[in-house]
Order: sequence, then C-alpha cells, then structure tokens
Amino acid sequence: METEQKHIIREVWVNACRFLLAAVFIFSGFVKAVDPLGSFYKIQDYLTAFGMASWFPDYLQLLFAIVLSALEFSVGVFLFFGIKRKFATTMSLLLMIVMTPLTLYLALADPVSDCGCFGDAWVLTNWETFGKNVVLFVAAMSAFRGGKLIGRFITAKVAWMVSMYTFLFVFTLSFYCLSNLPILDFRPYRIGQNIKKNMEIPEGEKPDVLEGRFILEKDGKRQEFTLDNYPDSTWTFVEARTVVKEKGYEPIIHDLSITSLETGEDLTDSILSDKGYTFLLVAHHIEAADDSNIDLINEIYDYSVEHGYGFYALTASSEEQIELWRDKTGAEYQFCGVDDIALKTMIRSNPGLMLIKEGTILNKWGDNRLPDEYVLTDRLEKLEIGQLKQESDWRTIGYVLLWFIVPLLLVVGVDVLVVKRREEKKPEDESASDEASESAGEEIQGETTDETTEKPENELQETPQA
Repeated sequence: METEQKHIIREVWVNACRFLLAAVFIFSGFVKAVDPLGSFYKIQDYLTAFGMASWFPDYLQLLFAIVLSALEFSVGVFLFFGIKRKFATTMSLLLMIVMTPLTLYLALADPVSDCGCFGDAWVLTNWETFGKNVVLFVAAMSAFRGGKLIGRFITAKVAWMVSMYTFLFVFTLSFYCLSNLPILDFRPYRIGQNIKKNMEIPEGEKPDVLEGRFILEKDGKRQEFTLDNYPDSTWTFVEARTVVKEKGYEPIIHDLSITSLETGEDLTDSILSDKGYTFLLVAHHIEAADDSNIDLINEIYDYSVEHGYGFYALTASSEEQIELWRDKTGAEYQFCGVDDIALKTMIRSNPGLMLIKEGTILNKWGDNRLPDEYVLTDRLEKLEIGQLKQESDWRTIGYVLLWFIVPLLLVVGVDVLVVKRREEKKPEDESASDEASESAGEEIQGETTDETTEKPENELQETPQA
C-alpha cells in the first residue's frame, strides 16, 4: 500500500511538472513566434554582449530565432498532449541546462537588460528570470526522469498528425508576422497609444537622478571624475558617460528624441504635438532597408505634400548612407536622427510606415502592406485609414486559437470516436478469433487422433488374415 501511494504521488508530481513546462513553453514560443524580429534583435544583443556579433550572419540569427520559437512551442504542445515524450522531456531539460547558468551570468554581470524569454509580452528582470529558470529546471528534471508516468491525451496513431500540424502552424505564424507585422503588439508604440503621453512623468513622481562621469588620462593613468571633482587641463579627456545616481520613475517611452539632420533642431515635441496628420517613415538602418517599394513611398510623400501633411524619415544611419539612399531612390523627404533601439521598437519593418495625429498612433504598415493610390483617394479625414484602426488583442488571440485549436479538436475527436473505439473492440475480436482458431485446432487434432487410433486397429485386423 505504501509503495502504491508513493507511485501515485510521484505520478501526480511528474504530471504537474509536465503541465507547468507545457504552459511556459507554449507561451514563450508563441510570443516569440508572433514577433520574430524582436527575438532576432534580442539574439543580436546577446551576441554583441559576448563579442560574437560578427561570427554569425544576420540571416542565421533570424533563422535561429524562428527555429527556437518553433521548438519551444512544439515542446510545450507535445508535453501537454503527452506525445513524443522522450523528445519533449529531453529537449525541455537541454533548454533548461543551457538557459539556467546563462541567466545566472546575466543576473550577475548584467550585459543585457532582460533575457527576452517572453519577448515584450512579459518583461522580467534578470534575477526574476534566473529564479524562474531554477523552478523550470527542477520541473524539467522531474519530467525527464519520470517520462513514462506522463499520461497521454491521444493515442500514438494520431500523435503524428498533432506534431506535424504544430510545426506547420508555428512556422506559418512566424513567417506571416515576419512578412507583415506582428499580429500582437506588446510594445509602447502599438496602435492607439499616445507617444507623448507615454513619455511623460506623472505628477508627484520623481525622475531619475543622473550624473555625468568623465574618464580622463594623465601620465598613462586613467581615472573617473564627476563635475564636482573635475581636474585641471593637464588631464586628457577620453570619454564621458551618464549613470543613474538615484532611480526614479521611468516613463514607458524614455529613449525617443527626434533631431533634424539638416538643422540639428529637436523636433520631438513639434511632431508629437502637431494637430494634423503626420507620416513617419521608420528605417533604423537605411542602408539595409528594402527599396523594392520605394516608388510607393515616394507617392505617399507626394500625397502628404499635396494635402499638407507632415512626412519625416526617421533613421539611425549616417549622413553618408542617407545621401546614398537619396541618390538611389530620389527621396525628397526630410530625414531625422533617432536612436536605433527606439526605431526597432517602433515598428518591426525596415522600412515601415506610421501614421500619427497629435502623438497618437492611428495606423502602422510594414513594407509589404503600404497604402497605395487605390487607398489614398481623398483627404485622410474622409478615409478609413485616417481614423484610429480598431484592434482587439483578445479578438486576435481568439482567431489564432481558432486556427490552432479547432483542427486539434477534430483530431482528438477522431481519436476518441474512432481510433480508441477500434482499439477497445480489438481485444474482443482477437479473443474471438483465438477461440475460433483454438476450436479449429481441437477439431483438427481430434481428427488426427481418430485416424491414428483407427489405423492400428485396421492393421491388427489385417495381420491375422495374413
């Protein structure tokens, strides 16, 4: 009895760990799949922090980001359904063996602000991430050691259908969001957000207290100074940096500054306070931007000039690269300098287009979905794209679940109503056939016995006659 109780407790524990891992991996894989470029940027942050950014070309980093999201999502689905148990438990353990010490290093050294394990959907500190991974490591170890105790929801005969559809779904989702824009936007620049409001510090909150630090050198010796103890002119300036002396309230958007590259003027407030419409062409690196739709971009610029709307190109590229872009595309719009990270956060497309009014984001388009002459037929005030695009995250999630869960439910239904019923009938049929074969065997055996018993009698009868 005691052994049976221990077995039940262990089985409950293993399956609890299995469902915890399934939930985390499905969520993590999904939020990465809907924002593959976000995962790509995070991988770039990792490689830059470790001095390995030049080791791998961009397309390999992007491919790795897509494969990682597909792997996490698939492992989570496999664990949930209890299929491919050896593969799922082994991969979950391997992932945690890699990620747990890595996140410990991130917590200690702090080379990147967050690990990006849940994308922008749920940002954790490095220490929170490490604590989470310790729990998941224990769960992965328990699931790996007790893999045979993981219960199945479907039979092995239809498991391949679930696994194949899972891979197909998650890869299709990633490439769709890569070609267009993420179907779910968790960033502060999503449609409906007011950029200017997100940059403000609420009344009563204290901002960060910043302090300038200066590295100077004298006689081959470098030393750090502040404004309070800045040395004389015998020291040679090396570099300057700003540190947070006292942490205060940090606005949702804290790194946006739009500077005119022609005059050096800060245009942030004037652009975000403009009561009219403004198009923002976002190209974080103009030299790497896709120029296949440049004619359409020029048409949108001409349209904005014709109707008196603002049009600015935001980039982090050098003036030399901007001039090359102008020569190649004939661009006449004004360029402004913006921080690279801020531009990547604004829109997951290079280039991408945003429409704002009084700082509120009304619409966003990726390079493949720019509005054309068939859409821009009148003033924006009279057009649908000039109104705030109505989006609902819950409705989007509902559509995604519909595409993923409904086919799986059909598979489960077939499994329950057809496959399992056949398997339940199979033992009865086998036993009936066994009984028939056994009775047939007995009849054959009986006939053989009769023949053998009759044969000596005949021989006995023939012998005396001889």
